[in-house]
Amino acid sequence: MIRDHSTKLYELALNYIPGGVNSPVRAFKGVGGNPLFFKAGDGSYLIDCDDNRYVDYVGAWGPLIVGHRHPTVLAAIQKQLELGLAYGASTEGEIAIARKICGLVPSIEQVRLVTSGTEATMSAIRLARGFTRRDKIVKFEGCYHGHVDGLLVKAGSGALTLGNPDSLGVPKAYTDLTHVLPYNDCQAVEHLFAENGHELACVIVEPIAGNMNCVPPLPGFLETLREQCSIHGSILIFDEVMTGFRVALGGAQSIFGVMPDLTTLGKVIGGGLPIGAFGGRKEIMDNIAPMGPVYQAGTLSGSPLAVAAGLATLDIISEPGFYEALDKNASRLVTGFSEKAEAAGIPFSSNQVGGMFGCFFNSDQKISKFSQVKASNITHFQQFFHAMLDNGVYLAPSAFETGFISGVHDDEIIQTTLDAAEHAFAVTGD
Repeated sequence: MIRDHSTKLYELALNYIPGGVNSPVRAFKGVGGNPLFFKAGDGSYLIDCDDNRYVDYVGAWGPLIVGHRHPTVLAAIQKQLELGLAYGASTEGEIAIARKICGLVPSIEQVRLVTSGTEATMSAIRLARGFTRRDKIVKFEGCYHGHVDGLLVKAGSGALTLGNPDSLGVPKAYTDLTHVLPYNDCQAVEHLFAENGHELACVIVEPIAGNMNCVPPLPGFLETLREQCSIHGSILIFDEVMTGFRVALGGAQSIFGVMPDLTTLGKVIGGGLPIGAFGGRKEIMDNIAPMGPVYQAGTLSGSPLAVAAGLATLDIISEPGFYEALDKNASRLVTGFSEKAEAAGIPFSSNQVGGMFGCFFNSDQKISKFSQVKASNITHFQQFFHAMLDNGVYLAPSAFETGFISGVHDDEIIQTTLDAAEHAFAVTGD
């Protein structure tokens, strides 16, 4: 494929934007080569600035569960657009989407709208600290919760140790309040709580880890978090910015049957426009200003456009059979990948939950730990990524990011993808 225009745009962007991108993973540092610049989306496809078409498995990193330019979502945005962009005041739409979220997620009794997933996790942690009057928090290796200072901690930190900053500009004194544990390690959780439970304000976790590719929880892991938080008076936060309304209508918590105290949301609830939210038990949410002493505010919180797009999206995915079809197509995709890899003699395994899937160039049949993800063959992934790109399929440009499927990825699209994968696996490892 010819991508000369993308190359020229990247060279131009380097003059005005740090690294030429406004979010690091877009720079293709994880796969090599120059990033693509896109100008349009259409259903399950992305079109770049050179008019090349790609089957899209990034979906704007998760929000586009109903595909690009869904007519119902566009109509909702257009209707609101004619009424205004922003008011800096309350709207009826805010009530409608809050009511919708509370009705679909049983653990959420009240919800506060914000403008990003990062803002949602930051605010939820502040609320947990304010509610418990404690400072220390727990996160897990390989889990990403936005670029919040206290959560930018080295993923390789050992069990029960305090992390070091993973970014310059983040004070070590701040990250000293963050304990980092291995994901899916119940024993490490129990040990930490036995030693430090009285100091822990909260545990924040991706109930399905989507930032070390796609790693579901092992049986008993989420249950252990719930048990230990309940015993020690800590707040359990599920970061469902990615999994919320992506893997099931009630989020990952509805699949695994574990109720957090607070939940953070984003992506899908904005239908492709910037939004975030955090919510949970009323007893906790009552501590947020103006009701309580924990301050949180935002100029564009509850954006009328984002709310309109989000409500339309939530209505579409609430239709009977939506998630059954999504799961079936995603399962067919990863099963096909595994079959094509085996035929080509390439070590490969996969995970999939609902509309999320992960591909690992690793001979381990079950990927459940961050150490296994890091041990995957990155060179094979890079070769596969570029071969798929050349065959018209756009995957996440990083071995540590999950893939997403939408409701418009039909049988024909899946078959097109698997045909491309057959060619890509054939040249992987050369």
